[in-house]
Amino acid sequence: MTDAPSIPPSWKPFATKLSPDWTDLLADSNRREKLSDLDEETLRRLLSNWMLNAHPAQLPPTDDDWGTWLFLGGRGAGKTRAGAEWLASRAVSGARLALVAPTLHDVREVMIEGPSGLRAVAEAAGNPASYEVSRRRLRFDSGALAYAFSAEDPDSLRGPQFHHAWADEFCAWRGAEAVLAQLRLGLRLGRRPRLVVTTTPKPIRALRRLMAEADTVLTRAGTDTNAANLSPAFLDGLNRLYGGTRLAVQELEGQVVDIDGASLWRAEDFPRLRKAGPERYDRVVLAVDPTASGNGNACGLIVAGRFGDQAHVIADRTAPRLSPMGWATRAAETARTFRADLVVAEANQGGEMVRTLIAMAGCPVPVKLVHARLAKRMRAEPVAALYEQGRVSHARGLFALEEELLALGATEDEGGDSPDRADALVWALTELLLDYGAGPRVARL
Repeated sequence: MTDAPSIPPSWKPFATKLSPDWTDLLADSNRREKLSDLDEETLRRLLSNWMLNAHPAQLPPTDDDWGTWLFLGGRGAGKTRAGAEWLASRAVSGARLALVAPTLHDVREVMIEGPSGLRAVAEAAGNPASYEVSRRRLRFDSGALAYAFSAEDPDSLRGPQFHHAWADEFCAWRGAEAVLAQLRLGLRLGRRPRLVVTTTPKPIRALRRLMAEADTVLTRAGTDTNAANLSPAFLDGLNRLYGGTRLAVQELEGQVVDIDGASLWRAEDFPRLRKAGPERYDRVVLAVDPTASGNGNACGLIVAGRFGDQAHVIADRTAPRLSPMGWATRAAETARTFRADLVVAEANQGGEMVRTLIAMAGCPVPVKLVHARLAKRMRAEPVAALYEQGRVSHARGLFALEEELLALGATEDEGGDSPDRADALVWALTELLLDYGAGPRVARL
């Protein structure tokens, strides 16, 4: 008998109270039977439910242990609707909520009054709301209050306190870090105050730091993900405006792109690189860029395979905040999962101990230690040339890795986080295409 799936805790506010039990309704074994028993009105309510109409990036994280949900999306990707649905689901009696946008005009015209804004969403959910202009707040029939704030006036956030907050177009805020800090100081009501941030990304330090926070969960969606809900004329206009430019990846795909010309990689090249890999590889390596402690940067773990004179980046298993034994265990498991022939590990931090830890974790293949003697950018330049020659492809979904490649050469100058994924990729492709000497072995994935 098939077990019925349970609804993630953070999704339960969206589960309309219908006659059938939701877990039974979602179970594959009896879904048709349950649907056939519903009356027309109940079925209509069910089909209009947000859980069944949202695309995956628009629903809150399934893991309930998060403090900030960051939704990065292209233009028209459904960010406003996602933020409005989430906040409206928290508009219960006594709730005090915060709305922050680049300007007060944006709060009212987009977050509140827009076609995907709070008033429309709340009305559909049976909890209508009206905006009190003089007090700059939205009052729900339930008694919940949502207060409007402009990022132009961070001091206005001093004093008020909230259960939850929705921050829209964070990357367009003036002094984003300072405003965010003031907002968070006010999130002090209830058992677990939470923040949802919806934004089209820009390569600003405030966003990178937010992405790196331990309790931030990231979802992404490109414009095309929500195309069914967008005007064809709007889509054509966006493609005319951004198509074929570096900004297309930022504005249409929702990726963080450094556009100052310093990057060795071009954003517009990545869509062409994304494809399925071959059925067989001549050689598979796992590259490891270790971290010295559990409080440091992430441990970069990149799997890549060679076939002929080409290479395919198979997987990114990078993980943050792992202890030395933690990342060594993850490396051993990854090598086993992808049937790697070799582990290449940077030994600048840890030396021979890096090899010892990975061996202790049960790694089934040899470990080759490499040492970085050149700056990151200089090490990456020969690898970037392989991309220009069309000799490298990527598995789909490696957005975090691609963002680090775009930032390589600028991140260190900014004093930001180390590009651990990009470092590991450089070691992997150097071993496979620039410095390999082992004979071929057919690997099946």
